[in-house]
Amino acid sequence: MAATHIDGRVARGNQTRQLVLKRAMQVASVEGLEGLSLGRLAGELKLSKSGVFALFGSKEDLQLATVRAAIKVYLEHVVQPARELPPGINRLWRVCTSWLTYSRERVFPGGCFFYSTSAEYDARAGKVHDTLAAARTDWSTYLEQTIVEAQQTEEIAEDIDVPQLAFELAALLEMANAESVLHDDFTSYDKAATAILNRLRGAATDPSLLPGTIDGQ
Repeated sequence: MAATHIDGRVARGNQTRQLVLKRAMQVASVEGLEGLSLGRLAGELKLSKSGVFALFGSKEDLQLATVRAAIKVYLEHVVQPARELPPGINRLWRVCTSWLTYSRERVFPGGCFFYSTSAEYDARAGKVHDTLAAARTDWSTYLEQTIVEAQQTEEIAEDIDVPQLAFELAALLEMANAESVLHDDFTSYDKAATAILNRLRGAATDPSLLPGTIDGQ
């Protein structure tokens, strides 16, 4: 009986934690991680302040937990869809289109969570900066790995500069996000998709492996 009571408390605590983190990610994507506070989130969600404080010991703990939760969401929306395809240039294209969809559909209301929060912390020191920097490094590494895998399948030319191509793709994705969020205009996504598709065609050993247009035709 006591074990059942404890299990119930743990389950409720986990539910509350997920509820708080979901709201924290939404707020941080718009207002930044500095916009988070335990008291604010408890008030907005109509939760006990003491209960929320018990889940997150400090503002920094809340910020770090929010970044880690956002990484999971990012992986779900950007990386996981591409894993449905075998290694190759179309997996790389899917990664890029999944990223554009993630930003376009406002999975986070402020656009890309990591574009927003990285700009906030890029010149700061500390655990939050380091966690964000590591997340961005992981993303760059994943892009490069996906390009290398496409080279290994002989679908991307062997002499392509992998870090340079990954940098260009990431820059086009982030520009689309920045322009859309700033101007509330979604045409930047098609512009970025067209530029990325053209860049990949230039890198491909056989451009016909890619769709003819950004709509897949």
